[in-house]
Amino acid sequence: MLRATLRSRCARTFAAGALSAALLTAGAAGTFAHAAAAPKPKPSASASKSAASITVKASSTSVKAGDKMTFTGRTKGMPIGSKLVLQHKKGNKWTTLQASTTVKKGSSYSLDAKLNDKGKQELRIKYDETTSPTVTVTVK
Repeated sequence: MLRATLRSRCARTFAAGALSAALLTAGAAGTFAHAAAAPKPKPSASASKSAASITVKASSTSVKAGDKMTFTGRTKGMPIGSKLVLQHKKGNKWTTLQASTTVKKGSSYSLDAKLNDKGKQELRIKYDETTSPTVTVTVK
């Protein structure tokens, strides 16, 4: 009789644990699904693409490979919160790097990036169809 009670308790405990784990997993999945489905905030104002412009200044004209570099500038005609990306020229093609930032209050931005490809790098900042002038940085 004692053995049956012990087995029964173990079975109930195991079932309760499995049910709890299933509920927690389903709840977490629902939370992630809700977060993924939630709309992202839109930039605060609409901008005329033809009047948009970006300036850029590199913190240095040369840097060691892998060291951090900062690009700063101002934007004109772009909403606060607009995403800016850093691009570099490879051959005749512009490629987006894994460095980005957003336009801050006052229409300014600051972007940190690590440059790894040695040699002269032609870089620019891009938003939508608007690009900054090119800056050249030597990576040693």
